Amino acid sequence: MKRILLILWMVFSGWASFAQKQMPPEGGTPKDFMLPEKKEVTLKNGLRSSLVQYGALPKVNVSLLIKTGNVHEAANEVWLADLVVDMMKQGTTTMDFEAISKKIAGMGGNINISAGMDQVTISGSVLSEFAPDLIKVMSDIAINPAFPEKDMDRLKADMKRRLSVQKSVPQSVAREKFFDAIYKDHPYGRIYPTEAMVESYNLAMVKEFYEKNFGAKRSVIYVVGKFDETAVAKSISESFDKWKEGPEIIYPPAVAKQSNDISIIDRPNAPQSTIIIGLPTLDPSKPDYQALLITNSLLGGSFGSRITSNIREDKGYTYSPYSSVQVRKNTAVWFESADVTSEHTGASLQEISKEIKKLATEPPSKKELEGIQRYEAGVFVLQNSTPGGIIDQLNFLDQNGLSDDYLSNKVRNIYAVTPEKVSQLTKDYFDYEKMTLVVVGDKKLLDKQIKAHTDTKKIK
Repeated sequence: MKRILLILWMVFSGWASFAQKQMPPEGGTPKDFMLPEKKEVTLKNGLRSSLVQYGALPKVNVSLLIKTGNVHEAANEVWLADLVVDMMKQGTTTMDFEAISKKIAGMGGNINISAGMDQVTISGSVLSEFAPDLIKVMSDIAINPAFPEKDMDRLKADMKRRLSVQKSVPQSVAREKFFDAIYKDHPYGRIYPTEAMVESYNLAMVKEFYEKNFGAKRSVIYVVGKFDETAVAKSISESFDKWKEGPEIIYPPAVAKQSNDISIIDRPNAPQSTIIIGLPTLDPSKPDYQALLITNSLLGGSFGSRITSNIREDKGYTYSPYSSVQVRKNTAVWFESADVTSEHTGASLQEISKEIKKLATEPPSKKELEGIQRYEAGVFVLQNSTPGGIIDQLNFLDQNGLSDDYLSNKVRNIYAVTPEKVSQLTKDYFDYEKMTLVVVGDKKLLDKQIKAHTDTKKIK
């Protein structure tokens, strides 16, 4: 037995040593994404539908996207769209919330309603055979909300508690100040209501918002998965045919403003500072948008990005910095966000500035860029691996007025980006001296650090 064990140990030890010396094979290059065939129909009242057969599992995802949301709130109505959706969740004139939940559970699925900045979403997933039934329930929610007055006070109380919690978080405070500076006097810049606003909301306001902003012309329904197309198309027609047309799709024009202002929000004795710094950038309709995403990923938008490697891995100033491009209707903003140790706030900003300016003057190596390209292409492939992911992609195309070529050519466009292009885009669209900066932290520690960091920005 000992001899056998000795032999096995020698074999496995040798194999382990051999394995450690071997480099893993390089991953293959992702292929171009071919969007499955879509069957699109528009009802007489303007509601559009898009049906896509996808996958092998006997399940289907359905999403009704209504092009309204916080963007259609007045200055004194922030989160009113959220309250409308909260009221819709309570049930319809034919079924209360409990009845809806039981009905969907009996279909082997789920349903959800949410309000966003640019759209309200009613979505669900059920076994394939129940797709027509799910569509009927979704239409009932959209067309026949009960708006029970008895639930108003409870929902407003929940909203005030949620507001109190979010406003106590420094990241939320920083985001509110940052986007208010970027989108001054536009709904995109109004992130949170006051408690007095929430208290002022009543049933009449909820019903008025619904009547003014919901309807077939603003709605698109996506069905993706395995399903009976004839039965689904019939259900959509029968369920939504009598819905009012409602208003046309109109978004209040937004102009993202560029400034080099600094806002410091005092949080006495805070052990860390929350930083958000950024500026307006290219939206998806622009030819260089894809190259901009690659630039963002290399600079700060991926775990192996330069800013992350610098202030997280090398310096240890922060744990989870990131940069991203936030897209709204016909506009977009790039920003870097990080929670850094208070005493290293100025140093962190200095390193962020250094990485941006370096990339603007020195193209990345081909090897570094290829790593980012593989990462971005791989993420894109994964996003398209589920019915829900396909719906997200189709909605992105529709919301930004893009053709299907945006998806089918995305992988090749990712790999078409050159090191020189990345450097040029950084120079053109990431001018550090023109960025808006918001810092939430201990002001007595921040003033000297930030003043020493730059004299070109106006501190508020």
